[in-house]
Amino acid sequence: MYFNRFPSRQYLYYCGWEISCLNLRHLPESLYPMNVGRILIGKPIETKDLVHQAISKPVGLAVFASDALSSTAYATEEILIILSMAGGSAAILGISIPIAIAIAILLAIVTISYRQTIFAYPKGGGAYIVARDNFGELPAQIAGAALLTDYILTVAVSISSGVAQITSAFPGLLVYKVEIAVAVILLMTVVNLRGVKESGRIFAIPTYFFLGIMFTTLIIAAIQFFTGSLGVVTNVEELKHTTLDSLTVFLILRAFSSGCTALTGIEAISNGITAFKSPSSKNAAITLVWMSSILITLFLGITLVAHQIGALPSETETVISQMARTVYGKDSIFYLLMLAGTALILLLAANTSYADFPRLAALQAGDGFLPRQLTIRGGRLVFSWGIVVLAVFASLLVIVADANTTTLIPLYAVGVFLSFTLSQAGMVVRARKIGKLKPGEVVKGLETDLEYEPNWRKHMIISAIGAVCTFVVMIVFAVTKFATGAWVIVVLIPTLVWIFFRIHKHYRSVARALSWDSAPPEMTTRSVQTLILIDDVHAETVRLVNFAKSLGHPWQAVHVAINPDKAKQVKKKWLQRIGEGDLVIIESPYRLLAEPIQEYIEEVQTKYPGCYVHIIMGHLAMDTFWGQALHQNTALIFNVALSHMDRVVVTTVPYQIHHNGESLTDDYEKDEQAVTT
Repeated sequence: MYFNRFPSRQYLYYCGWEISCLNLRHLPESLYPMNVGRILIGKPIETKDLVHQAISKPVGLAVFASDALSSTAYATEEILIILSMAGGSAAILGISIPIAIAIAILLAIVTISYRQTIFAYPKGGGAYIVARDNFGELPAQIAGAALLTDYILTVAVSISSGVAQITSAFPGLLVYKVEIAVAVILLMTVVNLRGVKESGRIFAIPTYFFLGIMFTTLIIAAIQFFTGSLGVVTNVEELKHTTLDSLTVFLILRAFSSGCTALTGIEAISNGITAFKSPSSKNAAITLVWMSSILITLFLGITLVAHQIGALPSETETVISQMARTVYGKDSIFYLLMLAGTALILLLAANTSYADFPRLAALQAGDGFLPRQLTIRGGRLVFSWGIVVLAVFASLLVIVADANTTTLIPLYAVGVFLSFTLSQAGMVVRARKIGKLKPGEVVKGLETDLEYEPNWRKHMIISAIGAVCTFVVMIVFAVTKFATGAWVIVVLIPTLVWIFFRIHKHYRSVARALSWDSAPPEMTTRSVQTLILIDDVHAETVRLVNFAKSLGHPWQAVHVAINPDKAKQVKKKWLQRIGEGDLVIIESPYRLLAEPIQEYIEEVQTKYPGCYVHIIMGHLAMDTFWGQALHQNTALIFNVALSHMDRVVVTTVPYQIHHNGESLTDDYEKDEQAVTT
């Protein structure tokens, strides 16, 4: 067989993407195929180098905090959009300040609670692991569904908002906003396929640029305010509502829930603890505190400045643009730098999802609730399948929502706060378990060992406050945003959980079928009948016959006659060129391929009870994708059709054809010479 030859591996690269199941580490560097995938993604990294892919705290802030930090660019605006439904007066819009303060307090509570989670579960996993450890599989899968949905929405929301910043500066690009958003998703997918460490380094520059320009703007705005030179925004095309509502508690709660999008991304660091350098828990906890402190400062600062300059919600210009225009002037280079920095952080906020979605999906897949392919690390030691799946669903969501941030926001935070609630409630249960232990006593848990802590009551109270707060916000969000889109998530999460358990049921049934104890395999010898499937008689046919003869089992060739004239030619060539063995012609008047073979196999199994039927078929393997697409590739059809039959073994013998028309090895040339002879 020629399966281990390098060119056949090269054929598996014809799509331009890496095949993660290949083990190419024994190949010398010069033999790695140089193609589009290699150029974009980089050369494969050995598994032993995984430890060297860990990231530092500054890089971790760029990787895991970009989502949370970017939400400051639209959280204030979303509050103002809801409040403007009661009119655009300064008094009504001024309610955004107490709302922002309440959100900042909630953010601090959630941060303290998640800091406890980081130390309690140092292997990461966040709400999913905490819920599974303390509540069981069903709550864990609910948390998983909520988080996976949130990560997809994070990509769609952040990139759509980033594109909105770009179109604020360049209105002519507004008609291309969907195309721009999808292109950015594609770019981020390629960068993240290169690895967490490398993507973190790339995205650290725009993240810190955004922080620098944003803090500079807030400081200048504060100086202008105290010196009396801070202006008021003008020439804003104010958002028009078809109907106006009165300022009710319900409307204020809606504004509060919209502003709570500032909390999205807080859980990201607790999900990706293992990505940090050792000591990973300590470094992750420090990064979490950094992130929350920066987030609270920016969010309150932007809200205060927006109120002072009289910023208004608009479909054509963002609040950030209005703020920068008022502070710097529209003709200033700093105005463009402000929009550029904001657009970059919003576009790159999706990187948090690219870091966490594949990790969480791999955890769930490892537990048997998602396809096992999601557990496979690609050549760059990232979960490549998870990254691609995230990109596909996020792109579809952007297209459906027309890259509109306000349309996507109602879908956004229900899942976030559901996962928050499950995580914090799980920590309450964990603290209760610890409180029942005696000093020095250690009990092994599902995820981590439980050991008595004298401060368990304090930890439990903090987590309980966090759980209650996030639960209340989740209910408020679900109720106030239900009619405008939150109902989609309310329906989607249970649907995903049902799908997860269906997948889990499948894997469990397969495990039972493969279990040695439930069905010990028969240690008996069975006869083997070999069938060679041939479409024509040529050089490949000789190789198939030689291979079948080398096995030493009875064999015969089979041709499905979908074309009677061709069947006659095949029979004639067989007698002239092969001249040995039986050639069975199976009539197929309805031009079916697999069904006649299946029927003939059943006849053979009836004639030889208990035997194995060994199917040998050829497959033309081309160097390029387009070359492969020009052939019928019927081997795939037969593999699928015959794999469901009992005691049937299928062997595919590839025949590599290169661009110069020559076969792969000297053995192939000998086969061709045999045919000529």
